[in-house]
Amino acid sequence: MRHAWALAALLVSPSVSSGQAPSVLHVTVTLLDAAQTPVPVPRHALLVSDNPATSEPRRVMTATNGTVDIRLRPGSYTVESDRPFVFLGQAYEWTQMVDVVAGRDATLALTAENAEVVPLTESASAAAGGAASARDPSLLFGKWQESVVAIWSPTSRGSGFIVDAQGLVATDRNVVGRATSVEVQLSPTVKVSARVLSSDVSRDVAIVWIDPGVVAGRQPLTLMCPPTASLSMDDGDEIVTIAAPLRAQADMVWGEVTALNPRAIETDLRLSFGSAGGPVFNDAGALVGLTSVPADGDANRRRDVTLVRSVTICEAVAVSKSGPQGAVPPEPTQLPVEPKRPYPLDELKSSTPTGSSANDPVVVSSSEFDVAFITPPTLYRASQRPDWTGGRTTRSPEAEARIGQLTEFGAWSEYFAELPPVLIVRVTPKLVEGFWKRLAREAARTQGAALPPFKDFKTDFLRLRASCGGVDLVPIHPFVLEHRVSEKDVIREGLYVFDPESLGPHCSTVTLSMYSEKAPEKADVLTIDAKVIERIWQDFASYRASAR
Repeated sequence: MRHAWALAALLVSPSVSSGQAPSVLHVTVTLLDAAQTPVPVPRHALLVSDNPATSEPRRVMTATNGTVDIRLRPGSYTVESDRPFVFLGQAYEWTQMVDVVAGRDATLALTAENAEVVPLTESASAAAGGAASARDPSLLFGKWQESVVAIWSPTSRGSGFIVDAQGLVATDRNVVGRATSVEVQLSPTVKVSARVLSSDVSRDVAIVWIDPGVVAGRQPLTLMCPPTASLSMDDGDEIVTIAAPLRAQADMVWGEVTALNPRAIETDLRLSFGSAGGPVFNDAGALVGLTSVPADGDANRRRDVTLVRSVTICEAVAVSKSGPQGAVPPEPTQLPVEPKRPYPLDELKSSTPTGSSANDPVVVSSSEFDVAFITPPTLYRASQRPDWTGGRTTRSPEAEARIGQLTEFGAWSEYFAELPPVLIVRVTPKLVEGFWKRLAREAARTQGAALPPFKDFKTDFLRLRASCGGVDLVPIHPFVLEHRVSEKDVIREGLYVFDPESLGPHCSTVTLSMYSEKAPEKADVLTIDAKVIERIWQDFASYRASAR
């Protein structure tokens, strides 16, 4: 059971009302596995009471790393298990006394050495709530977290998990969208291409394929196909998901089933950006499905998280395995990842005048597109002046009125919120007035009506190829930003993310080849002036200096 309210109550120390300085009791709970390796004990409920007891014990829960911090007033306390914790065939429970001194933190390590240990019996298992096996998701977090990966598509970012040793990865269909290829990131330094094998709207599940060698040594999660009675769910059942959120390590998020529907199960899970698509387990540790955010939902808003049943994942895997014979997965070539070193924001804050135009984005144009080069100083200035539109060099005011300012990133806002040390190349279709609309406006003018031009976006962005000195540059992310400009029409911009040192004086020439959906094989080529490249290079001067 989840008792977040109990933890919140405990963290409001009664010492505040008594005038005594609060102290913190740091509790860690660990056990040794068969290899004598320390294993954290997560989700273990502890009762804390003062000595002698003056009120009901307060209940807290250890986190996924087996720790919990408790604010207490000075005094003597008893810390004890609410119920036994079953591990490797034995039941462990703790009862320890600890003294808390005013203004000084205290520590309490609960281990097998100071636990009361009894052989696992049927009654002991029942007392532990039946959470007694290697299937318990809390106990197997260390094993599963290596099998949960990040999925990057042009329009979204989510989580996924390995379901087959041949390199099959399951995720939320809404993470993949209409892409035929995506990127799978297995660690902060390892990211590879993946082919989309199955992406069925009716299932809300996508299966992508990476090279089997990349997943070697990572345990695929076990799907029960066909499902058994152990996977049945009821309203109020506790569930847990493992997610790979943006800029954070994989972690576990607990929730409950709130409603049962034929296709999906509603939950009260609250996921951070980039977490949809992770595996979901019941309280016995069985894989019961994956998390999904509706296509018209916004993962940033952390709402409407449903559970797609494991039987649906099984169907998608079967479809993927029955694909064309002899097909091969994408090459295991590692793709660029975000730089580890952050941009030196302190220097940026102290050196950028509010009214300076030095950090206006540079915007250049081809016949069909406006191209903006956006750097961390540009983003920082925009964050300081919400009304700032980017200065005189911005793209057309009509475009900004229709799809927003250059430093507004829609679904990718959270990715850019912390000013990552990257170069952003934003490609926006131009607005033009079509022949028939111009003809109609001229006809209206002859009747005395002066109408403004009826401009529409000339085309839709498809892809970008950038080269430095004739050598193609591989972007960190080939994002696409979609804007619904009418009930039927969606306009797409390119939002390509490059390494900060990708464009600079070392490039003899820099060319951008842009392709549209109307002419997918015809490149709109733009050669970038050397002064623009120098300007971009200087925006990262302090970043390069911070490496020394």
